[in-house]
Amino acid sequence: MATQHAHPTKHRLPVVASLLGIGSGLVWSFGAILSRKADGVDAFQYMVWRSVGIILVMEVLHLVTGGFRGRGERYVPRTIVAWTSGRTMAWANVGLFLASLAFVYAVKTTTAANAAFLSSLTPLVAVVFARFLGERLTRSTIVAIAVGVVGLVVTVLGDLEAGNMLGNSSALLASVGFALYTVCLRTDQARDWSPVLSGYALMMIVVCGAVSLAKGNTLLPEVADIALALVHGAVVIVVGTLMFNAATKQVPAVPMTVFAQTEMVFVPVWAFVVLDDRPAALTIIGGCVIFSAVIGKALYDAAGGRKVQYTVAPDVPLM
Repeated sequence: MATQHAHPTKHRLPVVASLLGIGSGLVWSFGAILSRKADGVDAFQYMVWRSVGIILVMEVLHLVTGGFRGRGERYVPRTIVAWTSGRTMAWANVGLFLASLAFVYAVKTTTAANAAFLSSLTPLVAVVFARFLGERLTRSTIVAIAVGVVGLVVTVLGDLEAGNMLGNSSALLASVGFALYTVCLRTDQARDWSPVLSGYALMMIVVCGAVSLAKGNTLLPEVADIALALVHGAVVIVVGTLMFNAATKQVPAVPMTVFAQTEMVFVPVWAFVVLDDRPAALTIIGGCVIFSAVIGKALYDAAGGRKVQYTVAPDVPLM
């Protein structure tokens, strides 16, 4: 009796959705340029006004689209929902706050390439954090983490003289914060996590505003710097997020792992073209090693029929 073998069907990636996924990283990458161009303010002042831009656009979009909790109920701001929807969402707010603040501080204090490459370790850090959800570390995970650490060391060695080690540490802290956020998402991937975008922005305004005042800085810097921060929040982050989320509805997890790295690829490119920010050779090599660890693990797991072990399609960007 002849045995029939089923051949796996190959599915082509949707072109438009794939372009949206790649394009979202391109859009987000402009944020690093805007933050560096706003050289009249420090990271804390900048984050206050960037967060104002995020909240304004998100609340307007929610109001226009009729995003109420129930028919006939009064409008509930996203910022309120983010902080009244349970402990897990509150931790997601905290994780994203930490990630965003640390990354912007890194961009303003070290080379853009270093900030981008070191922050791209997020998926591997998230895998380690997922141990708290009872997930075991597979052999491919351990290998990927080891390779990622090698890339980290090479990247930092390349910046011992050219950059700021406090900025490098901040970039790594951004990975930890974003990993915390992604682990929160893994607890309920069917849940609407979009309020976090407004929730962490509100926390950013309160904390960064207090720090700015404590340092004796004004909350009303030059109009040009305020405008750059508002554009970053209202346009770069919101538009990039909408594009990325639209892509995740049609693009599988493995290619989205690749697309999720596009922001970190474009940041040093724009920094070189616009700011003449030239990363050290070791920085580029280390970044390539980190990317190979992240993307290689996703491809290896997919080839073996295993589920990708980390969230690769967040509702909000790192930058």
